[in-house]
Amino acid sequence: MNKGVYLGVDVGSVSTNIVVIDSNREIKASLYLRTNGRPLLALKEGFLKIYEVCQEEKVLGVGATGSGRQLAALVLGADTVKNEITAHAVAASYLVPGVRTILEIGGQDSKLILLKDGVVTDFAMNTVCAAGTGSFLDQQAQRLNIPIEQFGEIALKSASPVRIAGRCAVFAESDMIHKQQMGCSLEDILAGLCDALVRNYLNNLAKGKKLYDKVVFQGGVAANSGMRQAFARMLNTEIIVPPYFNVMGALGAALIALFEQEKLPYKTRFKGFKVKDAEFNTENFECQNCPNLCEVVKIYEDNLVVGYLNDRCGRYSQAHYKKLAVSG
Repeated sequence: MNKGVYLGVDVGSVSTNIVVIDSNREIKASLYLRTNGRPLLALKEGFLKIYEVCQEEKVLGVGATGSGRQLAALVLGADTVKNEITAHAVAASYLVPGVRTILEIGGQDSKLILLKDGVVTDFAMNTVCAAGTGSFLDQQAQRLNIPIEQFGEIALKSASPVRIAGRCAVFAESDMIHKQQMGCSLEDILAGLCDALVRNYLNNLAKGKKLYDKVVFQGGVAANSGMRQAFARMLNTEIIVPPYFNVMGALGAALIALFEQEKLPYKTRFKGFKVKDAEFNTENFECQNCPNLCEVVKIYEDNLVVGYLNDRCGRYSQAHYKKLAVSG
């Protein structure tokens, strides 16, 4: 096995995460950053920090995942590009061998992944309803004037959680306000909200599916002890929160890059750490060549076009890659 490191990058709507592993699959560094609606800037900041950790290391492979995986792959030169389901499943199976059920709740969406013998057998995603996501919990903590870090421990003090409608973020917030006006305690309201959001998750994603032990809870919301307790109570089982629970997508992407190298050795396409110093700009235009009217994104790095995204037929992106191949 060659000595060096593998990078995993997970670009999401709320966070941009980077994990570095070595050839022995040991985690050397991890980074969690807020995307703040500017993924290219988050990538630059992330690689500036990661460079300080592994500037002496040889990068053998790079994996990308998350909703912004195609963008990350384009500007970094990723070797593997995988969806979040695969990346999260790989990471959970690595840290918790024998995992059967993965509960994943991030900033803007939630996922349920079922596995058998390390293979995904079923999954469900909820990208429509905000109730139960990290951003919704952040909003409620801010509205109640409490630090989000204390949300869970306050909820755990509840002796009698109130009943809150959790099927919709709007109704949940309205119900919380009503319970406040009734004089219910903060502890009972927060515990009731955790219960409501877990019910919403199970009703929307489980939908009659059989959830087997071992159950792993990951994603940023797994830091909330109130949510962990609510899942444990409703599923009547132990809830395992693995280390690096908030960067599991990036860890999975790094592991996939390593596995691909082990299976069929390749020369990495990683462009190097120059991304930390590059100047990126984008330009949008609507393609008029067919009824799809794709809104194509043209990406510049230091005033040079490095690629196109979101053209369904590949009219621009494929032509650009062919041009690079000829010029190279």
